[in-house]
Amino acid sequence: MAKDYLYRGRMAEDLQALSMDEFIRLLPSRMRRSLRRGLSDTQRKTIEKIRLSKPGDKPVRTHSRDLIILPEMMGKTVQLFNGREFVDIKIDEKKVGHYLGEFAITNQPVRHGRPGIGASRSSMYIPLK
Repeated sequence: MAKDYLYRGRMAEDLQALSMDEFIRLLPSRMRRSLRRGLSDTQRKTIEKIRLSKPGDKPVRTHSRDLIILPEMMGKTVQLFNGREFVDIKIDEKKVGHYLGEFAITNQPVRHGRPGIGASRSSMYIPLK
């Protein structure tokens, strides 16, 4: 038997039934402050596009990484820009209450390898493939 996911003691269906003010009270302080101060125009437009999207439509594309995932977004797909490309993010109940930007990593891990040609005096002796 799989255990149901709870967000602060509430199931996904209960979260969707909450009003915006009730949901804001459940959030951590940083997100609560952000939502109480109001949404920017780009955040507001993105939320409206997500509300109007249907399951078969193309995902909504956005650059607003600071948008907080709300319960009404569950089940939708969003394409978020990570600085180079748009990354698909499937929103489920475990992502509610997080920022969108947390799910599209902006940097690549550094991989240190052999030095390139001309990087140092010793690179003269690296055989070319």
